Amino acid sequence: MPRILRIFNRLIIGGPSQNVSLLTKYLPTEYDTMLVIGTPDAHEKPADFLLNQLGIQAQIIPEMGREISLKDDLVAYNKIKSIIKQFKPDIVHTHTSKPGAIGRWAAANCKVPVVVHTFHGHVFHSYFSPLKTRMYIEIERRLAQRSSKLIAISPIQKKELVETYRIAPENKVEVIPLGLDLDPFRTDNAAKRLSFRKEFGLADEEIVIGIIGRLAPIKNHRLFIDAVKFLQKASSRPVKAFIIGDGECRQELEYYCKNLHIGFSKPEAPDFDQPIIFTSWRTDIDTVNAGLDIIALTSLNEGTPVSIIEAQASAKPIVSTVCGGIRDVVMEGETALLSALDNPSLFFDNLLMLVENDDLREKMSARGTNYAFSRFGYHRLVHETDMLYRKLLYNGTR
Repeated sequence: MPRILRIFNRLIIGGPSQNVSLLTKYLPTEYDTMLVIGTPDAHEKPADFLLNQLGIQAQIIPEMGREISLKDDLVAYNKIKSIIKQFKPDIVHTHTSKPGAIGRWAAANCKVPVVVHTFHGHVFHSYFSPLKTRMYIEIERRLAQRSSKLIAISPIQKKELVETYRIAPENKVEVIPLGLDLDPFRTDNAAKRLSFRKEFGLADEEIVIGIIGRLAPIKNHRLFIDAVKFLQKASSRPVKAFIIGDGECRQELEYYCKNLHIGFSKPEAPDFDQPIIFTSWRTDIDTVNAGLDIIALTSLNEGTPVSIIEAQASAKPIVSTVCGGIRDVVMEGETALLSALDNPSLFFDNLLMLVENDDLREKMSARGTNYAFSRFGYHRLVHETDMLYRKLLYNGTR
């Protein structure tokens, strides 16, 4: 029975946590999988419920946090080495940057036969200073040499890893898109829509726009708030905007609303008559999506944005910036209207077009569900990962 040691830094709301949990649960029973995770930061929403729902037990290394800490990272490294020596995995599979660094060094130094790493995104632009970015690129190049295979979650991401940043040669990078449990997004949507809109006192004629995700600089929520300000002047329709999620930037974004003279509601002081509603974290995204009419994304950098996949599964049209693998997960012009990061005016116009045009919203909504389910269901993820493991274990392709 092949043993898989899966290493992930923190279970929080988002696609990587779903991927890691679903792979741990649904790989064929011939695999013996151990999941090792770190702990979320204080401002992040834990997704421990995934482990409970799927009946997974994980070994926790508290020192394996998101931020760099030489002391904690060394402790985490030594703990992973100890786990490897006891568990004796045939494959160490790491996910995201920090576990990818610590886990791959430990696996290589313990001479684990197969080492795999999944890039759920990357930090090679829009996160850090040029100097720090160059340092991370060089670290990833060295780690790639110690890896049997790298997994990109979209063709665009593979092209970036191979051609733009030269992390590894083309034959070392496999594309395995995200796989998610999308079934909740197409069941009981009428009842869910009624529930959400009743909770927030939304009128039937109101066009409701939402953006879902961490409130972090990379998510560029200011563009979304600017778009709401634009719609207040340009649209003839009643519009309500929801910011779903929380994080380090929430206070800054509230100040930004104040500076633009846009009223807002926050969970601590709800006032649903305001044009922008901060909801903080929600775990019932299927219900949230059912209540929305348009879903937006404004990020500067993404791997594969889960909120956009779930939007299509929910039959909702999308307005998004072009970033990371976004073009690999939508049908441009059919399920999503896209704009370049340096063209905010086009983002505003796209959003206005969908707000004003009921027929266009309906046409775009109708195209998304089948597309999302056929490409991003977790059964495909499990199958493709299983096939890769077999190739690496049994065909000597290392």
